[in-house]
Amino acid sequence: MELEFNNKNTKVKQLADYIQRSISISELMPGDKLPSINTLSAQHNISRDTVFKAFNELKARGLIESIHGKNYHVSYQMKNVLLILDEYTPFKDVLYNTLISKLPTSYKIDLWFHQYNENLFNNIVQESYGMYNKYLIMNYSNEMLAGSLSKINPDKLLLLDFGNFDKRGLSYVCQDFDRGFYDALDQAKEDFRKYKKIVFLFDKRHKHPQSSKEYFIKFCFDNHFEFEIIDSFTPKTPVVEGTLYIIIKQTDVVEVIKRSKTDNLKVGKQFGIIGYNNNPFYEVIENGIAAISIDWEEMGNLAADFVINGRQITRYLPTKIIKRDSY
Repeated sequence: MELEFNNKNTKVKQLADYIQRSISISELMPGDKLPSINTLSAQHNISRDTVFKAFNELKARGLIESIHGKNYHVSYQMKNVLLILDEYTPFKDVLYNTLISKLPTSYKIDLWFHQYNENLFNNIVQESYGMYNKYLIMNYSNEMLAGSLSKINPDKLLLLDFGNFDKRGLSYVCQDFDRGFYDALDQAKEDFRKYKKIVFLFDKRHKHPQSSKEYFIKFCFDNHFEFEIIDSFTPKTPVVEGTLYIIIKQTDVVEVIKRSKTDNLKVGKQFGIIGYNNNPFYEVIENGIAAISIDWEEMGNLAADFVINGRQITRYLPTKIIKRDSY
């Protein structure tokens, strides 16, 4: 594998990445001695300081070790994992913390958030080719698999969360935002009958799969519930007594609760709330906010098992309602 420097990154990073790829594809094996600083400096026409800084970067990544600052060799134990998530939310903390708690200390996780930006996603993936032992990735879309993932060895790739696309030959631990959502609502439909109306608060700009609206409508028609889908909730929007609110965004949950206090309505008594995706603060605000959710801790456990054992997994996690006093 040849190294050709470009203007995209510093020479220090490019040299460090080059050596990391050599380790990942087993050109350099655990315990192998690296070429000396003088050798690499002459071979690539770069300064000794650049090589020294690249070695320090690789030591920080846990990939190489040295004795008294010389005789650098490949670490015997360290393995690298790339974790790409969509955006930060408290329930992603549950996934991440479960994952790191299950992995031995010899595993190092690099965490990135793509923020549903396709270009950013592809840049992160393309920069990672050949550099990691395992890739745990939330795709930026629920409907289309990113083409940039095709260059990753499928034995090293685990798709997380999104997955309403062809996944043949790939490992995945996903949730079903459509039928799984319908089935979760169906589990609690008798509890819903005390409400006059169900409102689905779903910002159309939110990256939650829009197809969930179709299954919400189907559920309401099948069970004869009056319903409405609204795009936003502002401080001037009234909370309507006798209404059950199913809410995607956590910030909207907060807004509805704030407005209910202005309207002197008690959550769980005069109206109901169910949030989407369980997270720790739902357990403590008011008397607890119910949630429609998969088990994010289970996703973390399954991801850790894939990293350690490498066994293929094809799993849709069940979507359930975690019942609390908010409905």
